[in-house]
Amino acid sequence: MNKSTYEHKKDTQNGVRRFIFAIIAITLQVVFIIMMIMRINTYLVGINYILHIATLVLVLVIYGKHTTSSMKMPWIILILSFPVVGISLYLLIGLNGSTYRMRRRYHQIDDILFPLLPDNTDILEKLQKEDPDSYAVSSYIDRNALYPIYQNTDVTYYDMADKGLDAQIEDMKKAKSYIFMEYHAIEDKSVWHRIQDVLVEKVHEGVEVRVFYDDMGSIGFINNTDFVRRMEKLGIHCRVFNPFAPFVNVFLNNRDHRKITVIDGRIGYTGGYNLAEEYMNITHPYGLWKDTGIRLEGDAVKSLLITFLEMWNAVKETDRDDTSFDHYLDVPAYTAKENGGYVHPYADSPLDDEHVGEDVYITIANKAERYCYFITPYLIITDEMNHALSLAAKRGVDVRIITPGIPDKKMVYGVTRSFYNGLVRNGVRIFEWTPGFCHAKMSVSDDVRATCGTINLDYRSLYHHFENGCYMVNCDAVHKIKDDFDSLFPQCREVTEQYRSGRSQFMRLWQLFMRLFAELM
Repeated sequence: MNKSTYEHKKDTQNGVRRFIFAIIAITLQVVFIIMMIMRINTYLVGINYILHIATLVLVLVIYGKHTTSSMKMPWIILILSFPVVGISLYLLIGLNGSTYRMRRRYHQIDDILFPLLPDNTDILEKLQKEDPDSYAVSSYIDRNALYPIYQNTDVTYYDMADKGLDAQIEDMKKAKSYIFMEYHAIEDKSVWHRIQDVLVEKVHEGVEVRVFYDDMGSIGFINNTDFVRRMEKLGIHCRVFNPFAPFVNVFLNNRDHRKITVIDGRIGYTGGYNLAEEYMNITHPYGLWKDTGIRLEGDAVKSLLITFLEMWNAVKETDRDDTSFDHYLDVPAYTAKENGGYVHPYADSPLDDEHVGEDVYITIANKAERYCYFITPYLIITDEMNHALSLAAKRGVDVRIITPGIPDKKMVYGVTRSFYNGLVRNGVRIFEWTPGFCHAKMSVSDDVRATCGTINLDYRSLYHHFENGCYMVNCDAVHKIKDDFDSLFPQCREVTEQYRSGRSQFMRLWQLFMRLFAELM
């Protein structure tokens, strides 16, 4: 075994050890808090009254929060039923964790970056005249996520992750100024090595290269200290989002789930796939892996760039770049080959009260007239999302959802299936993709509108993670996405009738119990 391969293997082993240690540390922390409260509760009657008062106050505080009841009720039930366990879990994980200083950092960098985006009101008004229903989604994104709509952008759709990766690497080989990459998970094996070889070559050519990844997402794949040190030694600037420290971390439940590559401000990639072996079907832990992505070329890449720069500069006080950002947006004019389409990249953050990812999906369902299809690896949705999908089906819209046929997490899969019954009773059709695990996160409706990005139909994506997506109207990619859905349905088993009334009472009770922990999955 050569030295390089040995070092990579050692880094991965260290990452796995750190992941195991993290799980043990969290468990010990929860157990310690519970035992401490129970011991105090046993010997001091007065503390028991304080615990009951604290339980009541905390329940009232949760009840009064400006969020969906689907997020509040599980915590309230858990805390009232098991006060010690419930309070401990809520204080450790249930709080949204962000501090005043962290919010301030993001606000400060957003105040610098977002004014650099173009004011494309004229394009938005043009869409309003052409298609009021599609305009409703873009108007929401423009007003609440602050990302503008674009034309003059070509979109290429990849129905499998390896196709997107191949195109991505070829584009990176042509980079002249910079390559910026932000991913939830990087595995220090062959997929990353292919990318790394290109990045090192570009560094030698004078191209600026930055890599940013989530620590929790990559914790079983790489060792932070060794990986970052090695990247910096190669000339690749590398930063880690929210390094995992279970005993001191108050931002534990919020992760960077985005997947973005920006090349010279002219070409951008996003989608569902991370930079790891299973996403490219090099390994098959859960059968065939279905993932998708898109390539943007043209004006809309500006929004992907701003999204990357926000995270790169805000995650720590010491991460702020002492430079102007304008030159990154100074790219040669581009004329799109495809005319008439609208492209609207956007991002979502857990640091505000705007749930952009969920609201985009809900609005798409509300505006659908003929059909509305979704594909997601996890289906753990709020009452509001459930109502939107059900109401669309009741209006006569053909609403279909594709979930995995082979799960990657069996417990989460059980919770996912617990949502089937409520949907199918109202006319939504559920399909499970039999070849394996579908990790794609997409929607398409009426041959007009589609989304592709990182946003799952689950609480973590919709409420707790930093996410990004791309909304498309009347682009050729919309039809390609529809064609891909049409090719997937014959590969699925439809379980609509099975879950209309097929659950045993025991299974129903167990699934409802597991929903109490849905925010943790």
